[in-house]
Amino acid sequence: MDVTISEILLTPIKQPLKLPFKTSLQHVKEREAILVTVISNEGLKGYGECVAFSTPWYTEETITGCRFVIENVLIPLLNGETLDGPEEVTGRFSQVKGNHMAKAAIEMAVWDLFAKKRKSPLWQMVGGSGEAVEAGVVVAADEAEIAGRVEAAVAKGYSRIKIKINPATNKELLKNIVSSYPDTLFFADANGAFDETNFNQLKQFDSIGLALIEQPFGEQEWQLHARAKREMKTAICLDESIKSFEDVERMIFEQAGDIIVLKMGRLGGWSETLRIVEICQKHSIGMWVGGMIEFGVSKAHNLALASLPGITLPGDFSDSGHFWERDIIVPEIKVADGNIELSKKHGIGYDIQL
Repeated sequence: MDVTISEILLTPIKQPLKLPFKTSLQHVKEREAILVTVISNEGLKGYGECVAFSTPWYTEETITGCRFVIENVLIPLLNGETLDGPEEVTGRFSQVKGNHMAKAAIEMAVWDLFAKKRKSPLWQMVGGSGEAVEAGVVVAADEAEIAGRVEAAVAKGYSRIKIKINPATNKELLKNIVSSYPDTLFFADANGAFDETNFNQLKQFDSIGLALIEQPFGEQEWQLHARAKREMKTAICLDESIKSFEDVERMIFEQAGDIIVLKMGRLGGWSETLRIVEICQKHSIGMWVGGMIEFGVSKAHNLALASLPGITLPGDFSDSGHFWERDIIVPEIKVADGNIELSKKHGIGYDIQL
């Protein structure tokens, strides 16, 4: 069942966050993104979202650079072309080096388009199952605010809470928070804030009761991550280090982690991400789906990804009202009883309302 692409549209989006998002790398107060709409000759529309940030604090790509690459390099490779399946996009983009976030924005829209062509929810088309995805929220706040933010998240029904940490984090405060909610799963995310000089400070987090520590060291610090995996009882999870299938192979070979975060934008889209899911299943590597302070289109794709067998840990799935006064999708994503229901509609399951 082929699809002929007749037009690809780019729509810039910019909204302030309801509350600042604070990490060891950056304080984000406003979010830019690009909505990608791929239109078939039949008039079907598939949606993707470019999740690069305004400045290169998280990855080398920026929203401005991605727009240039999408408009001038990637769109000409697809416009007017007929595809037999969404997997073909990766091959057509293979002549372009890097630029994973730019590629993913279009590739994800094509996957949505094919799901609509096949009259299937996207999560079913990729082999997902279940009625709902377990919701998790990220708390990125100052020490004075963190306890209240966690209390509010628990009250809303989130069963997993991720807290940002660094060497200066008040470990006693964090331990008290974690012990106060024994039925809640707690992740910690360092965003690479530790190094060899404060390795022993990282080890002190072992007594807190965390389910995992995400990216304690820089993205190329494979040996330090392997040492942490050997010496700590808390599971070590890699995020920024995982940009490709080859990075996962390296993590497995060097025994540098127990779990990985799946982020389709950073990986280049659905095709590469599905390859990574397969190798992780083969080697019993834990997986969960990470967020990028994204709007609802990206989150809808992530919900489909999180429905796949083997992705058992709760991902970054807050409801639309967590970051935004109003999301760009309808209906907005809602958390009920700690879960987000998977849409039965074709494609990503949501319409766009800008």
